[in-house]
Amino acid sequence: LLILPLHEFAHGWMARRFGDDTAEANGRLTLNPLMHLDPLGSVLLLFTGFGWAKPVPINPARMNNPRKGIIWTSLAGPFSNLLAALLGVILLQVEFPFYAANAGSAVLLAIHYFLSGFVTVNISLAVFNLIPIPPLDGSKILSELLPPSMAWKFDNLVGRYGFYILIALVFTGI
Repeated sequence: LLILPLHEFAHGWMARRFGDDTAEANGRLTLNPLMHLDPLGSVLLLFTGFGWAKPVPINPARMNNPRKGIIWTSLAGPFSNLLAALLGVILLQVEFPFYAANAGSAVLLAIHYFLSGFVTVNISLAVFNLIPIPPLDGSKILSELLPPSMAWKFDNLVGRYGFYILIALVFTGI
């Protein structure tokens, strides 16, 4: 509930910077978790630890520079995860002396574990989202970096099977 809205907000914010107000017009340029919940993704997140939010709608045709806009909009989500991880590391540095001095404190132990998990999950999400398999952000970045004829072939082949490849990677632990 903390990480997924930030990730999706970052996509919408960056698209807005490139001239696309689609997310804003749809009420999705917000950190409100309720606006980003995907029913199936939320249920899976609760029961399996893996899930997703509703992707923020973007319209490349409304961007000043669509190719550059898609790349930066796609990078914004993983970058927001890395910034959140950095914030978690900073908070761990502030918290650690108190944790070390009061190792028996259940509250400090809980805070320490929460922050450690927060950092780990954010870094993992950033790296995971950069995998070039649709619908992940990395696929959009790669598609825009490839020459148009190769991008079309990539999108046509990997796009067709991307979701199944992704599910297989996640559930096999690869």
